Amino acid sequence: MTNHLMNLRHVPDDEADEIRELFEAHDVPYYETPPSRWGISMGGFWVHDDDEARRARELLDNYQRERLQRQREAYKADLAEGRTGGFWHRLRHRPVTTFAACLAILVILALSVAPFVTL
Repeated sequence: MTNHLMNLRHVPDDEADEIRELFEAHDVPYYETPPSRWGISMGGFWVHDDDEARRARELLDNYQRERLQRQREAYKADLAEGRTGGFWHRLRHRPVTTFAACLAILVILALSVAPFVTL
């Protein structure tokens, strides 16, 4: 029976490439289905054999723990170097787009609440 190992929806290309390399390096016989363009099918990595699925899941779990750690360290480094940040960082570096996004949020909120508010 086939075993679904991982959903590929919203997975960055570099992560999918690293997983392919991981499976190929450990001789895991997998196959891949791409996610659909309209989000109907999820796509993913699949394995036929139950034993191979257990081994592949173990490899995936270890990989994802390592990737999470790498991504957290990269985010902390970006914060320390000022390349990323929260609202105030975005407002300082991109004031026009930040203001436009806030304005759009307020307009959508006003249109959503308007039918329930009587003046």
